[in-house]
Amino acid sequence: MKAVRDAVPIDAVVSEYLQLRNAGGGNLKGLCPFHDEKSPSFQVSPAKGLFYCFGCQEGGDTVDFVMKIDHLSFAETIERLAGQAGITLRYEEGGYTPGRQQGERIRLVEAHKHAAKFYAEQLGSPEAEIGRQFLASRGFGQDAAEHFSVGYSPAGWDHLTRFLRGKGFSDKELILSGLAQESRGGRPIDRFRGRLMWPIRDITGEVVGFGARKLRDDDNGPKYLNTPETPLYRKSHVLYGIDLAKKDIAKTSRAVVVEGYTDVMACHLAGVTTAIATCGTAFAGDHIKILRRLLMDNSGAKVIFTFDGDAAGQRAALRAFEDDQKFAASTKIAVSPGGMDPCELRLADGDDAVRRLVEESTPLFEFAIRSVVARHTVEDPEGQAAALEEAAPIVANIKDGSIRHQYAVRLAGLLGILDTQFVVMRVGQLARWARERGERGGPQQRSAGRAGAPATGPAAGLAHHRAGGPQAARGPALNLRSPVALTERELLKLALQRPELVAPAFDAYGEDEFTAAPYVAVRRAIEEAGGVTAAPADYLTRVREAAPDDTVRAMITELAVEAIRHKNVDEVYAGIQLVQVRLRAVERRIQEVQGSLIRLGSRPDPEHLAAVQNELWVLEQYARSLKDRGAAAL
Repeated sequence: MKAVRDAVPIDAVVSEYLQLRNAGGGNLKGLCPFHDEKSPSFQVSPAKGLFYCFGCQEGGDTVDFVMKIDHLSFAETIERLAGQAGITLRYEEGGYTPGRQQGERIRLVEAHKHAAKFYAEQLGSPEAEIGRQFLASRGFGQDAAEHFSVGYSPAGWDHLTRFLRGKGFSDKELILSGLAQESRGGRPIDRFRGRLMWPIRDITGEVVGFGARKLRDDDNGPKYLNTPETPLYRKSHVLYGIDLAKKDIAKTSRAVVVEGYTDVMACHLAGVTTAIATCGTAFAGDHIKILRRLLMDNSGAKVIFTFDGDAAGQRAALRAFEDDQKFAASTKIAVSPGGMDPCELRLADGDDAVRRLVEESTPLFEFAIRSVVARHTVEDPEGQAAALEEAAPIVANIKDGSIRHQYAVRLAGLLGILDTQFVVMRVGQLARWARERGERGGPQQRSAGRAGAPATGPAAGLAHHRAGGPQAARGPALNLRSPVALTERELLKLALQRPELVAPAFDAYGEDEFTAAPYVAVRRAIEEAGGVTAAPADYLTRVREAAPDDTVRAMITELAVEAIRHKNVDEVYAGIQLVQVRLRAVERRIQEVQGSLIRLGSRPDPEHLAAVQNELWVLEQYARSLKDRGAAAL
């Protein structure tokens, strides 16, 4: 299993799901995929093969990451990573029989991979002429079809089913995958028949479903038919084209959200390579999470929605407004002239028109306000008042106070209200009421909000414990402001990240030299893994495996990833931490011995008294030596 872990770099795996940036010290950072956050507290250490989130305390190695993000079993994860690395696995009890022994998700992915290839090959068949004509009528030739892997599903009942059976897939797997469905007679038949097929891929590029477009009048099904909800495919968690667009979205900090598969194709072919689309559902919260991790929520990022200019398109745009402030990005709306979608616009006016549509988009706030005002007759006072009462709450919901003020002034102009201050005050009043309603959510709610905010600094990983947030039960509390705890933490970070700097002295340190219970547990795990003196190549893996439970394992991962608090991490710095931890342990023992002397009373046993006084003298001399000579006295 170590060969599989080492063969696929953790940063390569994680970057398939989110944008990573330099965090210093050889680490990378990004927005955590396991919880919502506004600033990146998720860190990856490529050198150590570990990740850790200082906000929600999720952490581990490459295998842990894939298991958690894709909800796979350990065996399925190893199979996937081995496949990516080109490693052949050997299974116990009978050898390598993937048809029987591969995990469920891996089997379903393989079935979709074969299905996508089958459909793509069928597009060249005589029967698929109607599909090729449809593509041509939308401005797409063979190259475009191949680039997007567009295919065709034969009109017969079980063409794909028979093909996949021949590849070793069972009827149960075909039905579970959504590629087949049970007929009235109980046997599986193809779900998609006589349709143009678009493979829907997840962010890593794996085919997880299909979108199928009706081509014939005698097809009584819906215009577009998508894969049903399956263990692989959840429509609220996928964005069509994300696999092709993700690199450019991260590079340009811009995403263009369109409404359909052909719109994505048109935009990409026109040079708008950040275009994506939802798959038969409204753009919602889970889609936002995917984009936020790619955009990194920087202030220069843009999310541009393209909608038809009709009433339905305007309603879709206003729904997008409700989610806008979940982005730090600037959100804009692009409404094409004449109600044309990007595909139609490209056909009518060419690639330049599609690019202009995106470049000349309107800020979402302004679009929302103008859409509301346009529904009212603002030439008379009654119309002005009605428009104000409908539009003012939209402006009041803008979180940025300076932007809110500017749009309040703009709203007054659109309404033709000369008393601008009246509109500004009304918007401010609504914003204040909204804040007060939020604050009346109760102290418990407000506390949870603070606890969920990402912490910073060297002790960030346990800020949740102190704040009393929802993760507080995951481990013992620490006094994070204590210099003693910080020094112990720093020494353990060195022992995990740079064991050669603290060897061999660290291995002589007892558990009683660490005052915090979590740090004692980490020290014990290091000892059980063999210590720092002869740390092998898989040293960190051994330490994590020596942890008695997930809480200690998470602490080890956190300390292995967290940056060391010094620019020059060398033997001198390591020596200072070793000395500080030892000196404080000695001083604590001195206090204990002094207490013993007092408790001996006025008539102590001479022999006992001499032993205690001798220990005290030795300890005091050792403490003085540590202060004077530093690491040389260890």
